[in-house]
Amino acid sequence: MKLLESTRFEAINSALSIKTGDSKIFGRIESYSCKMAGNDKQLYKRFNSEQGVTPHDLQALSPPQTALGVSPGRCQYSQSVSGDEDGPLCDTISRKTLFYLIATLNAAFHPDYDFSDAKSHEFSKEPSLQWVMNTVDSNLSATAGEQYRAMRAQLWAAVDDEISMNDCDIYSYNPDLASDPFGEDGCLWSFNYFFYNKKMKRIVFFTCRAINPFYPLESGFSSDFAMDEDEDETY
Repeated sequence: MKLLESTRFEAINSALSIKTGDSKIFGRIESYSCKMAGNDKQLYKRFNSEQGVTPHDLQALSPPQTALGVSPGRCQYSQSVSGDEDGPLCDTISRKTLFYLIATLNAAFHPDYDFSDAKSHEFSKEPSLQWVMNTVDSNLSATAGEQYRAMRAQLWAAVDDEISMNDCDIYSYNPDLASDPFGEDGCLWSFNYFFYNKKMKRIVFFTCRAINPFYPLESGFSSDFAMDEDEDETY
């Protein structure tokens, strides 16, 4: 995945580094081209090396976790002839699109994390653009208040100009705590959204977390903040 330079995103990313009285926010928005280069092609061949697998085979996704669970109408239950419920029928994703999401994570968090073994059930397809925007706005407004509200319009305008949000499928990455790069003690909340425009062959990745800087743990994030605080003190 090739990172596409954007001065607008760079400015927004700087503004998304926010300190408040009881939290610190780290946010990042990046744009990636889905056109595969040499290393991506090798990884893609390895990803599809399972016998009988094709790029268009469908993989099951987990229900969206936005708004505390499954949105109405997202999952239905199949029934056997006897009327018994067989299980939930949720969204699916092609292996090729799943590879794009995994490759985006690898590019965004390289070299600290490797997501090559991520599975489709760690991802969800979000119900709607408005649902995602509301979730992002709610988290950031509740934590950063006026600082976020002052930049909100500029943020969403930049994302829309880059990816045409209404033409996107939106996915989220919701791993277990062991796989989550933000699943550290002291993390108040986090999200990882992918805006995938198939026609443009492009993904905008929006990742953000809020941490409690006073949480007395060995977390690298908390330690870094504590060091910053110490440096600011005068004796």
